[in-house]
Amino acid sequence: MPRKNSKQANDLATIHDQKLHRGKGGELHQFAEDGHDVLTTAQGAPVDDDQNTLRVGARGPALIEDFHFREKIFHFDHERIPERVVHARGYGAHGFFETYEPLARYTKADFLQRAGEKTPAFVRFSTVAGSKGSVDLARDVRGFAVKLYTREGNWDLVGNNIPVFFIQDAIKFPDVIHAVKPEPDRGFPQAQSAHDNFWDFISLTPESMHMVMWVMSDGAIPRSFRFMEGFGVHTFRFVNAKDESTFVKFHWKPKLGLQSVVWNEAVKINGADPDFHRRDLWQAIQSGNFPEWELCVQLFDEDFADSFDFDVLDPTKIVPEEILPVQPIGRLVLDRMPENFFAETEQVAFMTQNVPPGIGFSNDPLLQGRNFSYLDTQLKRLGSTNFTHLPINAPKCPFHTFQQDGHMAMRNPAGRVNYQPNSWGEGPRESPVSGYRHFPSDEAGQKVRLRPESFADHYSQARQFFISQTPPEQRHIAMALTFELSKVETPAIRERMVSHLLNIDETLADKVASALGLAKMPKPADAAVGPRQDLKPSPALSIMENGPKRFEGRKLGILVTDGSDAALVQAVASAIEGEKGAVELIAPKVGGVTLSDGTLLPAQQMIDGAPSVLYDAVALLPGTDFVPALLKEATVRDFVADAFAHCKFIGYVAAALPLFEKAGVEDMDEGMVELDGSKAVNAFVGKLGKLRFWAREPATKLQ
Repeated sequence: MPRKNSKQANDLATIHDQKLHRGKGGELHQFAEDGHDVLTTAQGAPVDDDQNTLRVGARGPALIEDFHFREKIFHFDHERIPERVVHARGYGAHGFFETYEPLARYTKADFLQRAGEKTPAFVRFSTVAGSKGSVDLARDVRGFAVKLYTREGNWDLVGNNIPVFFIQDAIKFPDVIHAVKPEPDRGFPQAQSAHDNFWDFISLTPESMHMVMWVMSDGAIPRSFRFMEGFGVHTFRFVNAKDESTFVKFHWKPKLGLQSVVWNEAVKINGADPDFHRRDLWQAIQSGNFPEWELCVQLFDEDFADSFDFDVLDPTKIVPEEILPVQPIGRLVLDRMPENFFAETEQVAFMTQNVPPGIGFSNDPLLQGRNFSYLDTQLKRLGSTNFTHLPINAPKCPFHTFQQDGHMAMRNPAGRVNYQPNSWGEGPRESPVSGYRHFPSDEAGQKVRLRPESFADHYSQARQFFISQTPPEQRHIAMALTFELSKVETPAIRERMVSHLLNIDETLADKVASALGLAKMPKPADAAVGPRQDLKPSPALSIMENGPKRFEGRKLGILVTDGSDAALVQAVASAIEGEKGAVELIAPKVGGVTLSDGTLLPAQQMIDGAPSVLYDAVALLPGTDFVPALLKEATVRDFVADAFAHCKFIGYVAAALPLFEKAGVEDMDEGMVELDGSKAVNAFVGKLGKLRFWAREPATKLQ
């Protein structure tokens, strides 16, 4: 049968007077009577009725020949793919990476050779322990996985928001994850580490102590993806065109500074908005306030590695920034949300072994294990070795392989040749010049199952992390440990953990032991290497020391009622917008309020659904005549009480003073500003860059 040409194909465009039209991307559209696209089966057959199954008579049995129903229910039954074992709950966005200056001295990676070059990127943030349906503000490590679609293939920097990990060797990974997941006999708790199995494992694994300090810190409950760091965790290599190697550790630094929440606040956010982090990223990008990070590196050679106090191959250790400063080499900007969450965020596959020429690996045993493991993970989740055919995973540069067939193959080698070498002169060839070359490091030794002695100090950097925190952050760590261990039912596990804490900081151990009501203080845990007392604090490890000093990117909640001062509401909103912050108006009814000048002002939230935990600061601007009605609302009392207890800055008008009394706030402090004029508004907004008034915390009842 002769092949139809394009004109003949276009002549088939008229079907029952409905014409096919080509869209911007060349795709064909068939329009129904109302102007919408015609619904079709996956095979392209138009559907006449999507509301009723084909049956014999109006009340008769369904017919097996109803191929539309069969296809529809078949696909629905298979919509869910296995969720990730870890990092199941995630959220992603597209963007780009822009190189600052050429780095040819250190690496031959093509995307780092030209200043100003922009490389497409996709980033997925996630929690580790919870399922897809868990909450955003669980106390947990956050995944920070970046895929750069470079000209020489994809680079996946699969990191976390914490620079160290629980274990030193990948063979222990199943154990730590089994321990933190819901206990297998009861199937709970979900997305929580506060249970016996986790702390039993941790208390028997001293190498975890540094990570425990991080996870019990405020860094495990970030305010937003936009306000957290990311780390490559491991030591990698840069390799230049001369095959010279430089060790490198990767850091993502948020342009808006660091910020977290307090635990009581996190619990309430999870109840009010379990999608808090997702919504924050969505709203930021949709409003044009694109999140941005700088990629910074720590570069060092073998001499530095040999002279460093700890082993750079140990994934439970860091190189303090005060010893080896970070150097910014580019910026990451997220400016576009996925068009479809499943197709992109759920199906994206990150693998540590995805590296372009110029980036290589060290012998970090955890990294080596990850490199081996990730292919199995993607095959299990995505169902085929052809997961790289999915658009979100496919390289954006030219690529040619002889891989063929398998489930869901969307491309195969064209022509006769599907192997190499061949004598037909067809197909791709290897390139000794431009191809990826592994760094030719010298390796020698016996085959052993052995942990190096240089990995044996499990307490010194844990202590350094703790003493690097500000007093409020140290309090939060003690409170977190107390809360978590209070959920442990086995006294011996609690005692073992306190024995480890004695090797980190005696005051911390005393506070936790006292709060738990231990009958007696245990002896310090046996240490393979005694904890060092001479490591200096590292301010770079403190979130509060690295806050934004400005309110940009944050959100103020303004409580308004009928009769609220129109000029004051406008002045506060304008001042916040001038600081590049966001404002949400909260009213008794979401329909809005009538201000003092008669203006009808719509609200974004109603008080019943917008607790103060959703905001970085609040302003109480009710109309005088409507305060008595607010005093009857429990949600208003909680709004004020929580804002005070969580050390937020509070602006208020004199009419709002009875609300403080109702909330149990007895003493006004410098974090509370009466907004009685433009000067006061400016003073209030000027304070907000500090984000919290931590001096209030010791007086609250959250201790």
